[in-house]
Amino acid sequence: MEGKVTLSKREQTRLAVLIEVEKRVMTGKQAAEVMGISLRHERRLIAAYRKEGIAAVAHGNRGNKPHNAIEEEIKQKVLELAGTKYSGFNHQHFTEKLEENEGITLSRSSVRNILLKAGIRSPRKRRPPKHRSRRERYPQEGMMLQIDGSPHDWLEGRGPKLCLIGAIDDATNIVPYAFFQDNEDSQGYIRMLKEIVLSKGIPGAIYHDRHSIFEVSEDKLPSIGEQLEGKRPLTQVGRVMEELGITSIPAGSAQAKGRIERLWGTFQDRLVSELRLAGAKTLEEANQVLARFLPEYNRRFGIATSKPESAYRKLPEGFNPDEVFCFKYQRTVGADNVVRFNEHRLQILPSECRLSYARCRVEVHKRLDDSLAVYYQGQNLDTTPAPFEPARLREPVPTGSPIQRYYAKPAPNHPWRGIYKQFVDR
Repeated sequence: MEGKVTLSKREQTRLAVLIEVEKRVMTGKQAAEVMGISLRHERRLIAAYRKEGIAAVAHGNRGNKPHNAIEEEIKQKVLELAGTKYSGFNHQHFTEKLEENEGITLSRSSVRNILLKAGIRSPRKRRPPKHRSRRERYPQEGMMLQIDGSPHDWLEGRGPKLCLIGAIDDATNIVPYAFFQDNEDSQGYIRMLKEIVLSKGIPGAIYHDRHSIFEVSEDKLPSIGEQLEGKRPLTQVGRVMEELGITSIPAGSAQAKGRIERLWGTFQDRLVSELRLAGAKTLEEANQVLARFLPEYNRRFGIATSKPESAYRKLPEGFNPDEVFCFKYQRTVGADNVVRFNEHRLQILPSECRLSYARCRVEVHKRLDDSLAVYYQGQNLDTTPAPFEPARLREPVPTGSPIQRYYAKPAPNHPWRGIYKQFVDR
């Protein structure tokens, strides 16, 4: 990059930190903590800054034309049609006509941006904002579900504190599935989604709070791969909803998801009484009472919808729930075709497609039953448990052994220690 370099606020902050490191006012470890990156990445940044200067802080793709950019000829064609043949069409209508009659497929937002940059506004007059009150229910069952977890002393001291995880249909007030578990976590929500999808179908949207189970916090930066692909980072639950085509709607406040909040109020009255009546003391007993309670609740509190047809979508042909309702992690295969995942070691066996998967980027699926599966480009690979690495020998082998070897700790004045200290103290 030559000439003028424009930096974002985040990049300006990084530049200021790197300058402090160069002045030896701040160490490399302190700089990594301030920038929210690893010490290794900080070392890469400082090395690039010393070589390239300020340009090293800017993103490498800056100034390049995006691969999905609209060609200038298409933009000119859109502007010409907007001023002649489709003059007076609103943006949405104009977008539809471009696809139907002119063979130009663009999104409404792209067409709108092209017209607004040329000073062409939509002729449709928008209504002024008005006072809003209670939102109307959705007209069909399955169009939107509200989901949440309710930690509470459901057993009133007779047993452990539990968390009730469930969903309520916005249109009918019916609870399609709910269950007790020890804590509110991602696995519980994935399990609940699996039960709903397999029993009823795929809902259109899910309304939830802004818990980190559903949304990645704003301070977590996307990876380089996600930036290049234009993807936003997703949680495991968010990834499941995206793969199923479910619209994720975060609520701005607890009052916004009032249906399920009122559901918890009802359950903390009626369900607690039922649990007390049954004398439930354990998690298993609580779930048994809940299974008997839910049908009666749905019969008592369910309401009719304006449209009786269900909006739940059918599962696609060949749908494998184990490949969706799981936790997915990216891993790189070792040179010995072994994948490491926490305390597990999985040996990948040769297949008809490839004899070796060394150095390949694979996807490890941890299913709800804690079993593991390895996928490469959508293919489930055959694996077998691999032996663990031998423990590093730290003590000398007893005298008389055919091999006598031990690992000595480097001396304080060892040359390697000096090189390492230079990096750490920067």
